[in-house]
Amino acid sequence: MKFLKKLLLNSIFIFIIPYFLKGIHIDGFFTALLFTLAMALLNVLLKPVLIVLSFPITVFTLGLFIVVINTILVYLAAFITGGVQINNFIYGLIFSLIISFITSIVDWVIDSNSSTDTE
Repeated sequence: MKFLKKLLLNSIFIFIIPYFLKGIHIDGFFTALLFTLAMALLNVLLKPVLIVLSFPITVFTLGLFIVVINTILVYLAAFITGGVQINNFIYGLIFSLIISFITSIVDWVIDSNSSTDTE
């Protein structure tokens, strides 16, 4: 149940972001939902592999290369989804930072509320 709440809330925010960030275009809410699901799958399956492979670069850049990995995953999720257009790398970078920030807040809110719920 928590996963579905997080998925829907993140999808709503991802659907709203292009109204404020003009370099991003999402076709509709269903596309935002698919994009969020693709991001979740890529974060579980591919991100750990990319972090291990890029460990020397990540150490050299003091962890900042993880932001580039997140941007690559955003581009890959946009490619998989098909209805998300990102104009250039800077917009992709900003989009990935916003998604990371919003996802962290949504996770924190859902997890803190579930500790008081008796489901």
